[in-house]
Amino acid sequence: MIRRAILCAAFALLVTGGLYAQPLPHGQWWHRPDFAQNLGLTDEQKTRLDTIFRTSANDLIDLKGEVEKASVVVHGELDQPQISRDALHRAAARLSEAQGKLFDRELMMLVDMRGVLTNEQWSKLRSDLERPRGDHSMSRPHR
Repeated sequence: MIRRAILCAAFALLVTGGLYAQPLPHGQWWHRPDFAQNLGLTDEQKTRLDTIFRTSANDLIDLKGEVEKASVVVHGELDQPQISRDALHRAAARLSEAQGKLFDRELMMLVDMRGVLTNEQWSKLRSDLERPRGDHSMSRPHR
């Protein structure tokens, strides 16, 4: 029973890993004409968003790599013929820590980007992104 609970918890970690709700579309969304035009972004705002993105990029790449590495270790533990609860627990803790660091860095980048937008621009962006998928005037790019 306990082994099953651990497996379920580990599976939940793997499934949800990296699937944090992203309040903004991926990539350099401020360079997409539909977003920039609808929000009325100025060239100065785009430049500031570029700077924030470049400043964050290396950290985000490294942190995503750490999440992937930790995920591989958890998968490896789950694939063992005899699962070690302690080893799996340690691996899951490392994965959770890596995911937390990635989330924190993404959040700080979002805070910095939010600071570039006016309240009206932020509200417009959030409102559009919260609409049902088929109703977006500025639809998100597909992954």
